[in-house]
Amino acid sequence: MATKNNSGSGTSNSANGQSNNESMLEKFFEDQLKDIYYAEQQLLKALEEMKAAATTEELEDAFDNHKKQTERHVKRLEKVFDMIGVKAQGKKCEAMEGLIKEAKSIINETKSGTMTRDAALIIAAQKVEHYEIATYGGLVQLALTMRKRRAADLLEKTLNEEEDADQLLTYIAESHINFDAEEEDAEVKEINSMTEAASAV
Repeated sequence: MATKNNSGSGTSNSANGQSNNESMLEKFFEDQLKDIYYAEQQLLKALEEMKAAATTEELEDAFDNHKKQTERHVKRLEKVFDMIGVKAQGKKCEAMEGLIKEAKSIINETKSGTMTRDAALIIAAQKVEHYEIATYGGLVQLALTMRKRRAADLLEKTLNEEEDADQLLTYIAESHINFDAEEEDAEVKEINSMTEAASAV
């Protein structure tokens, strides 16, 4: 398929911040690494807040374990940067910032000590996981395409851990938290109904 000829655009690769011996795909790969590197560092801070806001010990432990995993993910990314000869540095990730902002809103909008808060926190955490799974999945495929097998192996380890974390959150939600949140809501409605009836007497 024919592609546009950019030779007459008046810009060079170096003018666009791309070295002459670096392909556009390699540049994109590096940008995505910087993006997820920033995202993981921001997530470390957010997981601490989410753990503190959780109602059940089970969810607290899940957030704590994922924080430890995320620390390993950051170190793996630093190894990948080293493999490709690029300085490890973050690039602001608007997607992760938006997801973390949503998680903080959930904490503010739900009552402390309720199962409803845990159910909402799980959804917020899974949105983060799905973003990370999509990003790492794409990075693995790019690394394989560019024959960076060692980098792909490291990124795939993180991808597998992100998928495991997502499945764990689903298990916690389905095993009891969602049901408990529903019962909790029914109890609140019953109490409100009784209060209204008593006030009418």
